[in-house]
Amino acid sequence: MTQPTDNSSELDVREVPKPQRHPLIFARFDALAVGESFVLVNSHDPVHLRQEFERDHPGTYDWTYLPTDDRRLWRIEITRRTATDLPRVVADTDALPETTEPGAGGAVWRLEPTARQLDANVIRLRPDEQIEAHIGPDLDVLLHVLAGSGRVVTAADPVAVRTGSVVWLPRRSQRAILAGPEGLTYLSVHPRRPALTIAAPA
Repeated sequence: MTQPTDNSSELDVREVPKPQRHPLIFARFDALAVGESFVLVNSHDPVHLRQEFERDHPGTYDWTYLPTDDRRLWRIEITRRTATDLPRVVADTDALPETTEPGAGGAVWRLEPTARQLDANVIRLRPDEQIEAHIGPDLDVLLHVLAGSGRVVTAADPVAVRTGSVVWLPRRSQRAILAGPEGLTYLSVHPRRPALTIAAPA
């Protein structure tokens, strides 16, 4: 029978409320040093948890099912392989959908890993479509035009953009984005917004 390594410990989540399970497990994983592990004890095969590990931490962990005589008990040894997440390809802009999904607001791709410090989207506007004038967030935003052309309308003169243009949108600057006759596709990158918190009244 395979035994967990000496530096592993058990994390039994069978009695933990479901909304708290995955955050608890990832917190335990984050606390591991390279080569350390813990044994997850669960009442079922945690397939969705494995999918989250593969989405957020590919290549940084080992996942080993341990034998058990109880068919209602699952024991998985999770080991940290690297100190940080690994650089990786997260999208192929040449293979993105040609059209946006209904209600997607023009986004055909989003950066998805949970533990990230950036937000990134690929936005596709149809010919002559536009994002209405607005004041931007309290964050600098960088746009890279991947295809097409258009204009960024500012508080002063409009800025013409085309494939290859890299545009800096300073924080809280006024902007509207207008696609040209062939449409406009661009990558938008900015620091991730802090989580909203509810402050107590003064």
